[in-house]
Amino acid sequence: MKRRVFLRNAATTTAGAMVIPTIVPSSVFGASAPSNKINIGQIGCGRIAVTHDMPGTMQHDVARMVAVSDLDSIRMEKGKKLVEDYYKKKGTSVEVKMYADYKDMLADKDIDAVVISTPDHWHSQPAIEAALAGKDIYLQKPTSLTVSEGRLLSDIVNRQGTVLQVGTQQRSSSQFLRAAELVRNGRIGKIHTVKIGLPGDPGGPVFETSPVPSTFNFDMWLGSTPEVEYKEKMVHPQHDYSRPGWLRNRSYGAGMITGWGQHHYDIAAWGMDTEYTGPISVEAVAQFPKSGDWNVHGDFMVKQEYANGATVFTSGGYPNGIRFEGEDGWVFVTRGAYRATPSDPIPAGSTKALDASSDDILKSVIGDDETKLYVSHEQHGNWLDCIQSRKAPISPAEISHRTCTICLISDIAMQIPGVLEWDPAVERFKNNDLANSMLSRPQRYPYGTDYIKR
Repeated sequence: MKRRVFLRNAATTTAGAMVIPTIVPSSVFGASAPSNKINIGQIGCGRIAVTHDMPGTMQHDVARMVAVSDLDSIRMEKGKKLVEDYYKKKGTSVEVKMYADYKDMLADKDIDAVVISTPDHWHSQPAIEAALAGKDIYLQKPTSLTVSEGRLLSDIVNRQGTVLQVGTQQRSSSQFLRAAELVRNGRIGKIHTVKIGLPGDPGGPVFETSPVPSTFNFDMWLGSTPEVEYKEKMVHPQHDYSRPGWLRNRSYGAGMITGWGQHHYDIAAWGMDTEYTGPISVEAVAQFPKSGDWNVHGDFMVKQEYANGATVFTSGGYPNGIRFEGEDGWVFVTRGAYRATPSDPIPAGSTKALDASSDDILKSVIGDDETKLYVSHEQHGNWLDCIQSRKAPISPAEISHRTCTICLISDIAMQIPGVLEWDPAVERFKNNDLANSMLSRPQRYPYGTDYIKR
């Protein structure tokens, strides 16, 4: 905003005289003027960035992507080219800056906001640092690696007044909005059960080690996680943007329960009106590989009980999506043919994106005196609109933290037998010290949220 104010006032001299240039390009005025753009830096130029976040952001005219950062210099250079080529095709030009360290990008006063498309263990730290630097943030899910760092992120974002949007983009798809409104307005009666279909991940062998590429800062990529030898198949492919190996290793995330779980639990909470709380108990069973580098959960079943009387079951045995069951019927919602990336792990097929136990439910009209939920037509666009209006986005920090917490405590329950009693008000387990010890992780200095100056 300061840059825009400067540009607006720069034409006036200290004596009050107006200085008018002899020739003024048409682009200086109107909606396309540089002073009306939101200057954006992209942190992480991997698979989800180049296929989803970067094009998703740049498609909106108010956005101007002006910088990229990645620990892999090859990917960073490709990210720069992608942005510059995009704008060139639109008949304009942008000279994109490159930052090997995203902290230098955050120090750039010309950048208003950042998109963070990094591996899961590098979500909360750069987001917190961006908020402290006065940047608005689009953050890929899951919101955090642990419950404790997620709580810290939400508290700092809300304290700073940052517009943070998490990439749970199902909220910006019409069928999920429709499903949540039908359920919230009692079209299926009182909810008693929610069934969420979510697959597990396959195990994998022990992969070969190899020298760290000279173009890659592997130590910083590891960040707060333990120091290990470099294995390309545990990091990301050097020659393409296919699904990266870190997605299936516990050092860097929890697997599908967080990777896709945050999407589906988000919609479940939207429909149940439990966005700012969580379950009161959780129990789970899961298969884990006995060896190999891919060691996140495989087949599993999670049961969560809520204070409102609803029980949520999650398993790969259910169709991928969310099924709300009430006393008077059911509603099922899924992505249908939509894919955020080509490698999204959902089966192709003819499953209806929105279905219900009767056509009357689907045809039902939500009246003016009933609950109308937040409408967003595109997740990145909603974020940009909110940067300008300073209103809360559709997937704000606190809601996203709460949803990610459900995923993380479910992962903890997979590892500890029995029912774990959860207190969503204080975000602690009531009956298990071991489970509470897993709400945070040791962090390798100097990386991690524990070492941020705030």
